[in-house]
Amino acid sequence: MTKPDPVAALMSDAEALATPFLQVLVRLLRAQDSYGAWERKSDGELLADYVVTKEQRRAIPIIGDPDPDILWRIEQYYAAIGLAIEQVTGHVASPMMKMHHEGFGRVILTAGRLVVISKHLRDVHRFGFDSLAALAAAGSEQVEAGVALIRRFPEVVEA
Repeated sequence: MTKPDPVAALMSDAEALATPFLQVLVRLLRAQDSYGAWERKSDGELLADYVVTKEQRRAIPIIGDPDPDILWRIEQYYAAIGLAIEQVTGHVASPMMKMHHEGFGRVILTAGRLVVISKHLRDVHRFGFDSLAALAAAGSEQVEAGVALIRRFPEVVEA
C-alpha cells in the first residue's frame, strides 16, 4: 500500500507521533471514543492498527473483502487529512469515499468546488503502513498536496 520513504525510515515512533498529521489523527480517533474505552491507551497503541508490516501483509490473502473496522480506519485516515488541510488553510476539506464490497474504490476530498485529493484504492483489506513514521509521512504528503492545490486555485475553493 505504501512505498518506502527515506525520511520515514529515519524517524522514530516518538518523532512520528509529534507530527501535526498524526496529532490530528489521534485527536479524531479519541473523539470517536464515546464510551472511554481507549482513554488509557497511549497514542501509539491507538494507532497500532494502522501499522501492517510486510510480513503481516503477506499473510493476508490477495483477494478478500474488507471488514468494517478497516473501512472505518480508512475513513478516519482521510478525515484526518481533511482536518489537517483545514487547520492550515482555513477551508473545510470534506472526504467522500465509495468502496466496492470487494475492496476497491475511490476517495476524494473537496474544498469548495475544488477536488484537492483524488485517490483510487485497491486491496483495502491490506490497508496499512510499515510503521508510524510511514503513516506520518504518507498523511503529511497528502496534506501538503491538498494545501498546495488550495493555494494554487483559491478562487475555485471560494466559488
